[in-house]
Amino acid sequence: MSSAIEDPATAGPAATEHIGHNATAADARAVAEAARDTSWDRPSFAKGLYLGNFDLALIHPWPEAPADDVERGEAFMAKLTVLCGSMSGRTIERDARIPDDYLKALAELGVFGMKIPRDYGGLGLSLVYYGRALGLLGSVHPSLGALLSAHQSIGVPEPVKVFGTPAQKKEYLPRCAAGAITAFLLTEPDVGSDPARMGSTAVPASDGESYVLDGVKLWTTNGVIAELVVVMALVPPCTDAAGTAHKGGISAFVVEMDSPGITVENRNAFMGLRGIENGLTRFHQVRVPAANRLGREGQGLKIALTTLNTGRLALPALCVASGRWSLKIAREWSNARTQWGRPVGQHEAVGKKIAFIAASTFALDAVFELTAEMADAGQKDIRIEAALAKLWATEISCRIADELVQIRGGRGFETADSLEARGERAVPAEQQLRDLRINRIFEGSSEIMKLLIAREAVDAHLAAAGDLASAEASLQDKARAAVGASGFYAKWLPRLVAGAGLDPRSYGDFGRLAKQLRFVERSSRRLARQTFYGMGRWQAQLEHKQAFLGRIVDIGAELFAMAACCSRAEMLLRTTPEHAASAYELAEAYCEQARVRVDEYFDQLWRNTDDADRVLSRKVLAGDYEWLEAGVLDQSEGTGPWIADAAPRASVKENLHRKYR
Repeated sequence: MSSAIEDPATAGPAATEHIGHNATAADARAVAEAARDTSWDRPSFAKGLYLGNFDLALIHPWPEAPADDVERGEAFMAKLTVLCGSMSGRTIERDARIPDDYLKALAELGVFGMKIPRDYGGLGLSLVYYGRALGLLGSVHPSLGALLSAHQSIGVPEPVKVFGTPAQKKEYLPRCAAGAITAFLLTEPDVGSDPARMGSTAVPASDGESYVLDGVKLWTTNGVIAELVVVMALVPPCTDAAGTAHKGGISAFVVEMDSPGITVENRNAFMGLRGIENGLTRFHQVRVPAANRLGREGQGLKIALTTLNTGRLALPALCVASGRWSLKIAREWSNARTQWGRPVGQHEAVGKKIAFIAASTFALDAVFELTAEMADAGQKDIRIEAALAKLWATEISCRIADELVQIRGGRGFETADSLEARGERAVPAEQQLRDLRINRIFEGSSEIMKLLIAREAVDAHLAAAGDLASAEASLQDKARAAVGASGFYAKWLPRLVAGAGLDPRSYGDFGRLAKQLRFVERSSRRLARQTFYGMGRWQAQLEHKQAFLGRIVDIGAELFAMAACCSRAEMLLRTTPEHAASAYELAEAYCEQARVRVDEYFDQLWRNTDDADRVLSRKVLAGDYEWLEAGVLDQSEGTGPWIADAAPRASVKENLHRKYR
């Protein structure tokens, strides 16, 4: 077998014998750790927050975009606004499909190449303007945002741009920019956030120049109409014709969707995003050239995680647009509807909801724009910031959408078509609630995001603790680790006692917002202390305290959002003085609301029902309370197994793959 398959000297670190459906918890942990980027070569504001180091200089003054980026971005947004005005979100919703002529128009405008460098036929837009464009498209229908996000944030263009060879970039990027829709295929029927269980395989062929791909991929957003896809598959260990061993591992491949052996067996339907082209795709003996492999064998998960570092910013951008629309509808409706002699918005019960929507929308905008500007500048490590933005924005935007439905009352529950049919304004509030719900699951569920962020946030503790944080370490090893850890903590802990947050003169340049930044600084140190207490109490068991870690992450997310709001308000004071007063009001309102939540999270770190809930849930799973389920009919019984069979085989179903061009 030739070296076109893999050079063993550069093979990935994954232990392939521990990957598959029989993978243990330890195997899963090892695979995840091997895929992590363990280097911190650039400063990270969010990482500092979790360590008690509130370094405002990392996010303030607000990053300034190059004038050329702004000029090109604004010109593109003007054209895109005109195009979006000609599209009907109602049509997409009714037909559960984005019309082909919409896709062609987007391609003609260059929308499929927004993030692709101009050298390869793309527009080369900044992440800021890419996000703004996604938000505008999503305001027509969220399926448009999902289409473009799946294509450019995690589809073929991004991993090829970052990890592709010059030949791969030349071959694929111009096609993608011209309108070749792409997708990212990782999930399988029994494999989600635990890739160690991956069943899809890419076996090196005897010709030494290709792989044979087998497997089933689920929830392939864009997969039904994609021309190109990135597929994650396990390359098994092998020995080539020369007797050289190759480690293999989970690897990434660019695959042509018209290759023989590929069948889109189902176009999936969901509670929301009704225009999304999401499918179930089966690969049977699909021949993939070795030249199509991205990076090294075994590097697939690292490629996926690196791609998602900035790719996750697409969802926060869409959430900003959702917040803006919700604020507009809430304001107009609450002025138009009268109850008990006054507009409903003037009643406190509704007014508090409006205040929450307004403050949270400002915060959504601040968090996305700040993180995207930092990513564009390239001087900071924003992996935690991007993950926090995804987690926090998707959670808070769902709450905004739910509050909007409540403000609208019965009309919020009614469909736009029904409202219009009886002579009222066709406001799709219920549709927005349905469409947004998936964002808390997309690209890493909220629960998984909290674990991912927590892992990065406590990285310094784990490095210092060494074997203290290992369940397998002996008492002797733990004793030695304790000595080493004491050196780190002897220097670190004293720094958490006092800081700028205790000085009433600190952050005076921010005026009325200075007290909010002082709160963030104090809370950052408090957060670091609480994390240390958790490490000391549970040591190696901390990884199982997911509720505790989740609250730690939530506190950091709120502090990040507060800091972003303050920085953005001060920036608007300098650049858009006519909006400065209202920006300061919105920033202060969000910070005051967030402070209440932060205090509650801190309280719940140690005053909670976590242990009792753990016992109760296990009894539920054991069937102890099965009697409580009596009196209902479960009509899903008998319709199929919980998880479909994904064993490799030839497809017996019609191929639903289609092309729009």
